[in-house]
Amino acid sequence: MHTLREIEERARAAADKPAPYGSDLDLAAYIDEAPERSYVDSLEQLEELGEEELARAGVVKGGRQRSGSFVQIDGSVVHRKALEKGLEILSTREALEKYDWLWGYYWKAVAVDSDKYTAAVEMGPYEGYFMRALPGSRTIYPLQACLYIREPRFVQRVHNIIIAEEGSELHIITGCASEHRIQAGLHLGVSEFYVKKGARITFTMVHNWAEGMDVRPRSGIVVEEGGLFMSNYVVMEPVRSLQLYPTARLVGEGATARFHSILVAQPGSEMDVGSRVILSAPRCSAEIVSRAITKGGYIAARGHIRGEVGGVRAHLECRGLILDERGVIHAVPELEGRAEDVDMSHEAAVGKIAQEEVEYLMARGLSEEEAVSTIVRGFLNVKIEGLPPLLEREMRRMMELSEEKAL
Repeated sequence: MHTLREIEERARAAADKPAPYGSDLDLAAYIDEAPERSYVDSLEQLEELGEEELARAGVVKGGRQRSGSFVQIDGSVVHRKALEKGLEILSTREALEKYDWLWGYYWKAVAVDSDKYTAAVEMGPYEGYFMRALPGSRTIYPLQACLYIREPRFVQRVHNIIIAEEGSELHIITGCASEHRIQAGLHLGVSEFYVKKGARITFTMVHNWAEGMDVRPRSGIVVEEGGLFMSNYVVMEPVRSLQLYPTARLVGEGATARFHSILVAQPGSEMDVGSRVILSAPRCSAEIVSRAITKGGYIAARGHIRGEVGGVRAHLECRGLILDERGVIHAVPELEGRAEDVDMSHEAAVGKIAQEEVEYLMARGLSEEEAVSTIVRGFLNVKIEGLPPLLEREMRRMMELSEEKAL
């Protein structure tokens, strides 16, 4: 186990290390200070964010049909509460103070010296959430979390640790958002997921940033024997730049990882988004599926699957639509086989809407705008296998809220 001093030294050494993908940022352009926000015992007492603002981030203010909630505004944790037995929700700093054993998970799924952004989280003031499902516990409703930026030019540093103990089940809906009047800001989010034997995590993330926001999430996932990690990622509203490349390591026999992403790049947005899965044990499986639409922005849609042992199966799929001639979609699918008897495949397609499809719908009474909208919505409507019905309805609701503004 790395000592805290070793972690700090590694972070300092990587303070100027650029990320391998995406545009580089000058961290000195952002500020660390923001007003301290008051803690509330109930989300209904949270006056700083209204129901509409929270709904954009997938958060129900009344707490209905939720197993618990976590809300952070700028650098302040303003609410955290578990509502079902078998669940824990704390701020990351609280959890590290409470549990000595948690340091054994700290910076294990994500390397602190990955780049200047991970290093900046460790070296600066950070918060974030700790979520844990106790052995055998299964939540009826999802947990909800909101990471919100209100202060202009603020850099929000977040370090999340999520653990699903053996045989447990954990469903999380997380929204990241900012006030849309903000002309500049930065979100640095580190998330470490640990899926134990026979456990399951579904993680649904919706981003609703302001046009001037730069966003650099860094996620690592470790899945043990028979475990499942499922990620659903949606970003449809404008953002200045976004770069993420979560990596899942399947280390136990029969482990599974699925990544589904829906990306809409508005004019001026730059998105470099991908997922990576490393299959290191027999009978592991992985799926990476992305749908990308550009309305004038740039998208790099990446995917990387590495099979290290025989008897694994994986598929990678990337499809893109160009709705504006100024837009660019760069699909980068990678398969890496390092053993015999791996079964891995990929497909990628980028193009524009076929005119005959538009004409077909117009012949049935739709206007050209309605026809294009219908085709685009159908393109984005990817059926995600394995989602509980409640979570599937919630994801559809959040996507509809985003689609109204984005499309």
